[in-house]
Amino acid sequence: MSDPIVLIPARLAATRLPNKPLAEIAGEPMIVHVWRRALEAGIGPVAVATDAPAIAEAIAAVGGIAVMTRDDHASGSDRIFEAVEKLDPEGRHDVVVNVQGDLPTIDPAAVAASIVPLADREVDIATLVAIIEREEEKTNPNVVKMVGSPIAPGRFRALYFTRATAPYGDGPLYHHIGLYAYRRRALQRFVGLKPSPLEMRERLEQLRALEAGMRIDAVLVDDVPLGVDTPHDLDRARDIIAARASDPKVASTFGSDPMPLL
Repeated sequence: MSDPIVLIPARLAATRLPNKPLAEIAGEPMIVHVWRRALEAGIGPVAVATDAPAIAEAIAAVGGIAVMTRDDHASGSDRIFEAVEKLDPEGRHDVVVNVQGDLPTIDPAAVAASIVPLADREVDIATLVAIIEREEEKTNPNVVKMVGSPIAPGRFRALYFTRATAPYGDGPLYHHIGLYAYRRRALQRFVGLKPSPLEMRERLEQLRALEAGMRIDAVLVDDVPLGVDTPHDLDRARDIIAARASDPKVASTFGSDPMPLL
């Protein structure tokens, strides 16, 4: 790795929580909190990729960079590929980290951890997992599980991702966290592939990469970040950020106001 870039795809199409990226948390839009967490990871420049002028304006208002993209992208992966090609047509950034725009409480250290497996040149894509602690999540199809082979402490080679309870038998199950670090050439290849049979069956985009023979490694982190999809999730995110802001030790690093890196 020589020069990672972090991109945050964001749009206003959510139905369960309309205008989700602009939802107010501690006086700022949610997308601004995600942008701050990505900056605090300290791994490279950060930009938001969006098709909504209101999102771009929110990021510009805090000194950040937003890239306007087409409004017909099927996925965040497609959107960030368009964005990185616009931002960096010379190809200087060889690693692209995709941080979802609905993770306002994500630990910056987890964002930074995502790029570690790409030190191995055999790895195409890196991602994050956490141990499933709650019994009900083991059988919940909305909790995506990673099936992988341990290759080092806290590191796995992913063999499959599924909504089913897997693997069978005794041992931990791993909750897949949808944050990805791509080699740029791997991202280019990925977005050029057609949706694969297992991807369509499981409704999991990462299976397209595995079916195409691409290697995905996963890093174990302590917690699953809160994804904001509903008004209840938004209330939880507000409580978490308010609690962190009231802790002087946390406030010194989490929720600071770094300068944009682009």
